Amino acid sequence: MRRDARPVPRQPNGPAIWPGLLVAPTVLGGVLLLGYPFVRNLLISFQQYGMGELICGDADFVGFRNYRTVLADPVFWEVVRRTFWWTLVNVVLIMVIGTLVALMMRRLGRRMRIVVTSGLVLAWASPLIATTTVFQWLFASRLGVVNWVLVRLGFESFEGYSWLADGPAAFTVLVLLVVWQSVPFAAITLHSALLTVPSELYESARLDGAGGWRIFRSVTLPLLRPLFGLVLCLEVIWVFRCFAQIWAVTKGGPGEATTTLPVYAYRVAQSLHRYDLGAAVSTLTVLILVTALIAYFRQMLRQEADR
Repeated sequence: MRRDARPVPRQPNGPAIWPGLLVAPTVLGGVLLLGYPFVRNLLISFQQYGMGELICGDADFVGFRNYRTVLADPVFWEVVRRTFWWTLVNVVLIMVIGTLVALMMRRLGRRMRIVVTSGLVLAWASPLIATTTVFQWLFASRLGVVNWVLVRLGFESFEGYSWLADGPAAFTVLVLLVVWQSVPFAAITLHSALLTVPSELYESARLDGAGGWRIFRSVTLPLLRPLFGLVLCLEVIWVFRCFAQIWAVTKGGPGEATTTLPVYAYRVAQSLHRYDLGAAVSTLTVLILVTALIAYFRQMLRQEADR
């Protein structure tokens, strides 16, 4: 046998169709669970679909009339503005607090890191409605812990204060709730990524006289920029389409102070029985979110190409 002869690679056993068959159930399940509702919602948005059509099952196509009605409504644009503000406030707080918690965990000892990680996992794993109910109890006007603590600290004006009856206060409560539920995922993910950064890079930066902020900006952030971008996108998607917390606590009130696009679509569809307009708002919500994410990804890829 010649020494320079190379062994012939072995062919994989079994037909090549097996990988596709193994993936097929997941793909089919995703299409049924996500694709069909989206297509059905899109179809209703081009129809005249009210209570009568829901019962009789016969709906006429009206083209883009529902979209023209929604886009001509000034309330819709006010809700869009509020949704962007809601998303910006929550995502900034989530990313900042999550990053600070991840950096803190990297400096903790093994035992304290396990304790903090366990607390984050428990907070993350808590059922959404259960956590929402606890926040309602905390901010209750008469027996709420928050009002009791503030009064004991000398803020007498919070005696019997109704947080959910005031627009900015209700908005603040919902922000605290969503940030509480979202920070564990961001912190655990970013901490896992921080563990992949070699310690030698930090030691070299400290020997060069770099401080904590300079090390984060020049070492940590450049290495973990793709993961930061991924976590940011996931949090934007989660916060932008947030519905259950808002509906359970305020139902979009008081007035319209906490009404975002998902809540607005639900209220239009259920309160007015205009399922066609609700479907149009839902479709526009998806388009706005996808457009914003595509613009962000293009900007991120352009920055990576310029480096």
